[in-house]
Amino acid sequence: MTKDPIGSQHAGNGAPLSPSAPEPAFAERARTLMSLARTGTLATVSRKHPGWPFGSVMPYHLDAQGRPVFLISLMAMHTQNLRADPRASLLVTQPGWTGDPLAGARVTLMGQVTELPASDLEPTRAAYLARYENAAAWVDFDDFAFYRLEVLDVYYVGGFGAMGWVLAADYTKAEPDPLAEVASGIIEHMNQDHAEALRLFCQAYADLSAEEALMTAVDRLGFRLRVRTGERLQGVRLAFPHEVRSAQEARTVLVAMVRDAREKVKP
Repeated sequence: MTKDPIGSQHAGNGAPLSPSAPEPAFAERARTLMSLARTGTLATVSRKHPGWPFGSVMPYHLDAQGRPVFLISLMAMHTQNLRADPRASLLVTQPGWTGDPLAGARVTLMGQVTELPASDLEPTRAAYLARYENAAAWVDFDDFAFYRLEVLDVYYVGGFGAMGWVLAADYTKAEPDPLAEVASGIIEHMNQDHAEALRLFCQAYADLSAEEALMTAVDRLGFRLRVRTGERLQGVRLAFPHEVRSAQEARTVLVAMVRDAREKVKP
């Protein structure tokens, strides 16, 4: 499949991001999203309707290489599909995102889903049950087994203005962002309590007069805003002055950025 190492831009509402604002590679962002979410949409090749995709809601656990692992029953239609044709894709969307669905991040993993080898069963079983305690009620049923998606290709969309293919090897090597577990709290806090500061950031750091600015993502290197001016919507990426690796560090940096922004826009 064709790779686009630098991603591509949405036409229409999504404006290009500033090339001067660094951000994690798509591989890291895809791995982060996969580590945060718990459920995706598994698309298999239908047995009943050959060549047609069949979508199923699918909880998953990630192994150390970032491969999704599923506990599924032979009675399930998706399992029957996979046993006939292991090709599949898993679509995962940004957990907790309630805004415009096109502004949230999502990732699609493509590959082949096959039953887990016996040598991997014990550690996988323990890790899966630690994530899904209720699965203990059926994990030992005869018709249930663990299956794993061997990642062949990855496509990542970071919301308006950022998308591209990710090499499977790069995805496997990537580590989740250190702010991953606290990012949703930072985003909620900024959008609910500091809307004025977000508009100020647009004016001071992106030379944009924003009627509305919503934080849609945050990571160790900076954050992404969805900005509305009149009828125009665009994505803006702003960088932190230095890397942050905790919620407290992010708070300290954001407070400093507000102070600096006020200085920049003084009459």
